[in-house]
Amino acid sequence: MSGRPEPLWPLFAELKTLDGIGPKGAAALDGADIAAPRDLLYTLPHSVIDRRPRDSIQGADLPGVVTVEVTVGRHRKAARRGGPYRIQVEDARSAFQLVFFHGREDYLLRQLPEGERRLVSGRVEVFDGLAQMVHPDHILMPEGAEALPSFEPVYPLAGGITQKVMARGIASALAKSPDLPEWADGALVAREGWPGWRAALHRAHAPEGLDDMAPSAAARQRLAYDELLAHQLTLALARSHRRRGKGIVTEGNGLLRGKVLGALPYRPTDAQARAMQEIADDMAGPERMNRLLQGDVGAGKTLVAFMALLIAVEAGGQGVMMAPTEILARQHLEGLRPLADSAGVVLDILTGRDKGAERRAKLEALARGDIGILVGTHAVFQADVAFADLRLAVVDEQHRFGVRQRLELGRKGQGADVLVMTATPIPRSLALAQYGDMEVSVLDEKPPGRKPIRTALTSVERMDEVVDHLRRAVAEGRQAYWVCPLVEESESIDLTASEERFKRLRAALGDGVVGLVHGQMPPAEKDAAMARFVSGETKVLVATTVIEVGVNVPNATIMVIERAEWFGLAQLHQLRGRVGRGTQDSTCLLLYQPPLTEGGSRRLTTLRETEDGFRIAEVDLEMRGAGDLIGTAQSGLPKFRVADLEHQAGLMATAQTDARKLLTDDPELKSDRGKAARLLLWLMRQDEAIRLISVG
Repeated sequence: MSGRPEPLWPLFAELKTLDGIGPKGAAALDGADIAAPRDLLYTLPHSVIDRRPRDSIQGADLPGVVTVEVTVGRHRKAARRGGPYRIQVEDARSAFQLVFFHGREDYLLRQLPEGERRLVSGRVEVFDGLAQMVHPDHILMPEGAEALPSFEPVYPLAGGITQKVMARGIASALAKSPDLPEWADGALVAREGWPGWRAALHRAHAPEGLDDMAPSAAARQRLAYDELLAHQLTLALARSHRRRGKGIVTEGNGLLRGKVLGALPYRPTDAQARAMQEIADDMAGPERMNRLLQGDVGAGKTLVAFMALLIAVEAGGQGVMMAPTEILARQHLEGLRPLADSAGVVLDILTGRDKGAERRAKLEALARGDIGILVGTHAVFQADVAFADLRLAVVDEQHRFGVRQRLELGRKGQGADVLVMTATPIPRSLALAQYGDMEVSVLDEKPPGRKPIRTALTSVERMDEVVDHLRRAVAEGRQAYWVCPLVEESESIDLTASEERFKRLRAALGDGVVGLVHGQMPPAEKDAAMARFVSGETKVLVATTVIEVGVNVPNATIMVIERAEWFGLAQLHQLRGRVGRGTQDSTCLLLYQPPLTEGGSRRLTTLRETEDGFRIAEVDLEMRGAGDLIGTAQSGLPKFRVADLEHQAGLMATAQTDARKLLTDDPELKSDRGKAARLLLWLMRQDEAIRLISVG
């Protein structure tokens, strides 16, 4: 990348410029995602070996690493080729052996001459009552002891690279690392007692015990903070760049919203009212809104989104609501229809299914402005779809909808506001990492009338009782989901699992009572099976997880999840949220195969104890780590080398506040701290941000 500032050149030089790393070493490191000295510096040790000398191996915790000064005794040559070559040694209080395989006698006699003293360090084990140190890691003259660090860092290794090569390469990279100006907020550094950037690197690579390895150690916190700050600066630059793009001022007169609120049988929760106000304020501003509406299952996101769409219509414009699938688009349509009717607003749907004359008629009505609110799938992106005056796009379920589609949407309505809804509660640190360029509204209250869901754990050995329970519920007119696991991602086995269960339930409950939906079905069949269940024609729906997002059947009050221990926490929480949507009491049965692993048991008991999606997400983050939580592949989550989102969650929020404040005070990054921040962006390879600064 051209234009990299000169102070950083040594950090981005070729690896073979470092001591002890030749072309072969450089190639091996490259395979491990280490392409420059900078990447070596950010490969921190994952543990330490205590090399502090003691006077004897006696009383040491064996087997284990011991560093001890010894007097060298007799050499016993190997009896056969490649056999053990043994050397007797004595420390202050005991005797043991040094053992070498394939040992060369002349070399060992030079290294360890009889009668002399040496400092040896290595792993000592006891075999048949004899203590041995096999192949010592270090053999030093007693006066050279200070060359051995008290705590030796241990690095993650790759492709034939040894600890020695890593240590030499890192020492060389540290020696070449420049002194860089401070980009962190001075008050923050002072308050936290953090070292400067270069001092932090030196300290992180020379730990003085296990405490220095903890995510809470000052040097590690400092380095993690730098990474998070660079990431948040990139998001903040993207945000301010977008805000410079002209938005449209959209203010409503409240008439349509008043009609809808008047027709509702309940009052919105405080959280809903707060979110509605935040969105209305954003839409009335001159900049484009880019807001995330995050709410747990059943927190009432749909009403909040619809109120925002009504502002667009009140202001004489149009709104669109995008869903990831046809089924969900139709559900939004059903859910919004009574609200639209009470406001007297024209609502229509556009999906890939619309063809020919019908599609043309819809497109003309849209272009004339006759349709106020459009619900659709990504079919809305097609070139011939034109709005008369698009003011707001609501996007459902962000992670199925990439950033690329968000940009596409922007082109459909130059300056249109964007509201993204997600039903996946994400812990705050991750929400900031993933959606740091957006403002966030959180719905953290349940609307009135939502009843708690009783959650129970049942062993699969009691399957017959569960089926009996189901038979009685169906006789009372209730409906149930039965979710089968995706077996090892193998669709064919998964198919047989769901088909087997379908046959057994049909045999137990009677023909026409049970329906089936799985991933291999053609979309039209899937929709038809769903429709039969929604209308109440079938009472039990056997399904793989295709139902997890958004399906709404108020009469369904039982959710059975088979082999629940195979599912992730967030997924279980989403599935459970499909019931408890009506006025009756609901139950979720988690069927598991004993014995449960510790992790399986913790997931299922967490679910049984709480319905709070944010609490569940926090436990999920502790158990699985950040990458897995949102599936790193599609999450857009950056790969951090040092920062650990599970244990340093608070740093992410600090970094976001800091980045936004820096850009508010110094939008061009021209001040001393601003220039230092530019260096940080180059150091962290934030190409996107660098592009935005140079464009800016």
